[in-house]
Amino acid sequence: MTSAIGILGTGAYLPAREVGNDELAALIPDTTAEWILRKTGIRSRRYAAPDEAASDLAAGAARAALADAGLTADRVDHIIVCTSTGDQPLPPTASVVQQLLGAGSAACFDLNAVCAGFVYGLEAARGLIAVRPGAHVLLIGADVYSRFLDFTDRRSAVLLGDGAGAVVVGAVEDGNGILGIDLSTRGDAQDLLRIPAGGSRSPASAGTVAEGGHHLRMQGRAVSEFVLENIPPGVDKLLAGAGVRAEEIDCFVPHQANAVLIRELAARCGLADTPLVQVVETYGNTGAASVPIGLDHAVREGTVEPGGLVLLSAFGAGMSVGNGLLRWGGGPA
Repeated sequence: MTSAIGILGTGAYLPAREVGNDELAALIPDTTAEWILRKTGIRSRRYAAPDEAASDLAAGAARAALADAGLTADRVDHIIVCTSTGDQPLPPTASVVQQLLGAGSAACFDLNAVCAGFVYGLEAARGLIAVRPGAHVLLIGADVYSRFLDFTDRRSAVLLGDGAGAVVVGAVEDGNGILGIDLSTRGDAQDLLRIPAGGSRSPASAGTVAEGGHHLRMQGRAVSEFVLENIPPGVDKLLAGAGVRAEEIDCFVPHQANAVLIRELAARCGLADTPLVQVVETYGNTGAASVPIGLDHAVREGTVEPGGLVLLSAFGAGMSVGNGLLRWGGGPA
């Protein structure tokens, strides 16, 4: 029996509504479409329809991933939804997704490491399968940030969009799959990116709404400095542990925070000449969905090929960092 665990299928779901820079510039004070593109590299993003929530996006991506893996929903043993914008405080959004898919035999839970959630979820999925060989985990990243934007704050409002990405995780042939994952958290930097109200410390009230406490707040420059300081050492540690050199990486799939930052990050990691997955130009920053959407895009475009080394790198509020290294393919064991 194989001990290798990897990705058997990928999928993504993007809402139909496309929001371009001209539309946003008309809403946000002192902002132009040219400024948004120059500062972020983003031309458009998607916003969920009024009747769409995180579970709807997650289910759409999950169906695509299951189809790609050649599995039906009744073959899923666990559903993990990585999100910080779930349908509601409880029940878990994963429970709603289970019902939408008809995956009644799956145990379900949500995981919140914000934009780093997918890589954290990949480690959780690996652990579940390690203790239950033969299991299948449906791992989904889904966020609907358009509901939490302050359109008077151009630093954050221009960056974020909605979407979902999903993978099916299971046993693969030896030598393939997940080669290593490195996770870290810097709680001392938690104030760099936050939504202040809506939890047990500051429950929703007329006052929190009036004060804008349910909007996302971000210290953009400090976040970029955190990423450039903390991601490269984590990548170096991960690659060294796997005995892999940076120049051997065949595809780099970073969190799609903004195009300017991820290009600088690739250079700092010694990956300037490595194929870099960039979907931020058309989808914006989709939170925990960012890495799986990028991975699905790379697979379908042929950037990720069987036997290739794929580096995933994600970072989010908390501040959380997750890097993962995979050898692609191998098929189900």
